[in-house]
Amino acid sequence: MAIEQGIWKIGDKPQRLKPISMATEELLEKQILHDISLLNKDWLLIGHQVRTGFDKRIDLLALDSNGSTIVIELKRDKTPRDVVAQAMDYASWVVGLSPDDIEELYFSFAKSNGLTQSLEVAFNQKFGVGLADVELNESHHLVIVASELDASTERIINYLNEYSRLSINAVFFSAFEDMGNLYLSRAWFIDPDETKDLAISKQKKEQWNQEFYVSFGHDQYRHWEDARKYGFVAGGHGLWYSKTLSMLAEGDRIWVNIPKTGYVGVGIVTGEKVRLEHHQFEDFSGKTLPELETAGDYACCSSLSDDDAQYLVPVKWIKTLPQQSAFSEIGLFGNQNTVCKPRAAKWVHTVERLKETWSID
Repeated sequence: MAIEQGIWKIGDKPQRLKPISMATEELLEKQILHDISLLNKDWLLIGHQVRTGFDKRIDLLALDSNGSTIVIELKRDKTPRDVVAQAMDYASWVVGLSPDDIEELYFSFAKSNGLTQSLEVAFNQKFGVGLADVELNESHHLVIVASELDASTERIINYLNEYSRLSINAVFFSAFEDMGNLYLSRAWFIDPDETKDLAISKQKKEQWNQEFYVSFGHDQYRHWEDARKYGFVAGGHGLWYSKTLSMLAEGDRIWVNIPKTGYVGVGIVTGEKVRLEHHQFEDFSGKTLPELETAGDYACCSSLSDDDAQYLVPVKWIKTLPQQSAFSEIGLFGNQNTVCKPRAAKWVHTVERLKETWSID
């Protein structure tokens, strides 16, 4: 079903803004090139009009925080089916790129756009982790940018996601005018979070083992010792860091990793995601974290917007370790999402190693 977008100006009576045609898709491409957050604020642009090994050009290339590559293709004058086929053709080239190839692509892009940072520096500043902490181009996603797609192409995209486990999505832009000002609106065909786990990987995917991975970003505003003492995991200071906490439900088992440190705990979820300052800890007289004695500073939590707020999920711990005793070794799974359901063989190995090391059934 086609997605229709509209914008209304609020007044005595709602006034719908006049929809207009984008002058050219080159204009939209330039806008995205200037600000990738038009598509996703958690992507890092690494290439523009990238020449492939078979002498075609990919409109835009980006990386996400896990090092996955995003192939972005504008519809232009191609038929809807042709743009899907072309994106898949580009993916067949991207899948063969090595980490060195990715760095070389970024170097060319940076040079052409007056950027002086290396990929290592740009990635660290964008996501707060180094390239050594991710598996660069281990998986990839396809994104089609269009004003609309026909019904048959939408069915093809749904089929590829559901039955071929191909991570492909479409994002629709519409343009509007009001008193000489131009506006853009955006709508995703499929919620990007739903396609994230379908990223095409170079490695064989395992069946999910029903064990959740949690990345705990320990800092002065989210302290691991507080999480151990009071029983919770948390994420926030950005929607990207908090939204995946919604994946957890009562009874789920989680394995907690502090990035660049190691695994520090395993426990069972006992409740739903809630703003950190609103959760009352029953075992501690119903007090909230700002009211309790803590190692972290939670005083400013209530002043944050919903998007920037910290959220927690309550947990009954099976085993925890202090940060300085975290378990870490080569070959363990790592991911920058606060919560995920890994299907990689490395995750199966990690859980088995933790069970063995911590004597967990």
